Amino acid sequence: MMEKAIVAAGCFWGIEAAFRRIDGVTATSVGYTGGTTDDPDYRAVCGGQTGHAEAVMVDPDRVTYDALLDVFWGIHDPTTLNRQGPDVGSQYRSAIFTLGEAQDAAARASKARFAASSGLGERIVTEIVPAGPYHLAEDYHQQYLEKRQSGARRFGF
Repeated sequence: MMEKAIVAAGCFWGIEAAFRRIDGVTATSVGYTGGTTDDPDYRAVCGGQTGHAEAVMVDPDRVTYDALLDVFWGIHDPTTLNRQGPDVGSQYRSAIFTLGEAQDAAARASKARFAASSGLGERIVTEIVPAGPYHLAEDYHQQYLEKRQSGARRFGF
């Protein structure tokens, strides 16, 4: 099934850049989801005041949801709770925000396959939860690394 995916895996800049490089992904956006504030902004999210995660919405036209999840598992460490590299806080948590029961089942199956093939098993802390409202991040965050070549080089793009 080719469906939008919403994932969180640390700082959304590098995650978005990784998904934008996939042939068959037509659009991406960075935003905030999984929290309690109606209108979150970057400062509040990074301050840990909203419960939101920095997330990426991926819109494919020739890439299946399962293939997007395979990329997700490969671009971050799903064993670190509320942390990716130097970024610490619940806004950097590993999560899959599902859009319906079929995505929930696919995400759980994908997690089980990854756990078995990676040997990480019970160490995986990735949340799989229904998506709530998705709030677009401020415009200057969209395609951030592409706009700033030095940042893109730092992430290997």
